[in-house]
Amino acid sequence: MRKSNREITDRAELRAILDACDVCRVAFSDQGQPYIVPMNFGFRWVESELTLFFHCALEGRKLNIIHENNRVCFEMDHRHELVVGERACDYSMKYESLIGNGVIDLITDPDEKIDGLTVLMHQYSSRTDWTFDEKVLARTHVLRIRVSDFTAKRLSKKSASN
Repeated sequence: MRKSNREITDRAELRAILDACDVCRVAFSDQGQPYIVPMNFGFRWVESELTLFFHCALEGRKLNIIHENNRVCFEMDHRHELVVGERACDYSMKYESLIGNGVIDLITDPDEKIDGLTVLMHQYSSRTDWTFDEKVLARTHVLRIRVSDFTAKRLSKKSASN
């Protein structure tokens, strides 16, 4: 990271970013061409293992790409606030963001699929007592990113000019 004074390493702060974000952008490589998709997500962070969960239809471009290349990058951010200044170059943006890499796969085990959807629903509802209709489950894929590495950073108002 170029500006290490912006790096976030505290686990509680990293967890707060994960909790606060409502969209994760997943970047794929489609035969050398970038392809990015904003997705709803859920996460599980146990010890040092971060896992992200998503859902999607049974067909589509991202699934075709996953079968060819399942290495991905992801990004999420929040707390956007414009920082204004006297000169054009004094303008900036306040934010917190997290960027990482991993391997994405389709969950095929029915119990793991329900678990992944429950984790995803918890992100938006704080509930874990969901039930899922079998017909909906049959036409829904659950994707999982096993995160290999990630970094996070923050730009606050007081450090915007740094």
